[in-house]
Amino acid sequence: MRRIISLLLENEPGALSRVAGLFSARGFNIESLTVAATDDETVSRMTIVTHGDGGILEQIVKQLNKLVDVIKLMEVSDGEHLDRELMLVKVRATSASSRDEMDRLVRTFGARIVEITRQGLIVEVTGNDEKLKAFLDVVESGSVIEVVRSGPSAISRGGKALKL
Repeated sequence: MRRIISLLLENEPGALSRVAGLFSARGFNIESLTVAATDDETVSRMTIVTHGDGGILEQIVKQLNKLVDVIKLMEVSDGEHLDRELMLVKVRATSASSRDEMDRLVRTFGARIVEITRQGLIVEVTGNDEKLKAFLDVVESGSVIEVVRSGPSAISRGGKALKL
């Protein structure tokens, strides 16, 4: 089962390494990892996507809470939440008809073209995992040159918040 864990941690050298090391040492896989400073530049917010059942997740949470750098932790996927990811796709589109087709797809998915060259386009798509996969599924086979994904950022809906 896909799990999303968000945590606040000290924005100091080595903090990310210690979290990643914990997963590695215990044999847990990190599917995605996103980290950035918060409105308080001494604190970073980390979003980790992993897979596992309830027992594995419980172990991960207990181990993360033991780390000195971790200030606060929340299992975002436990409740109602929003998660969004950024994907950049470089697509081969040299003819007018292929560019028109890509333009239609981009509008359909609420995406945007961020660069046009003679060889093709770079498209920015933002959404959840299903939306990004669906976009890639409908792009003409063989036209995708390169794909870069940021990994999801997630936030709880309603009044629940991960805050100091």
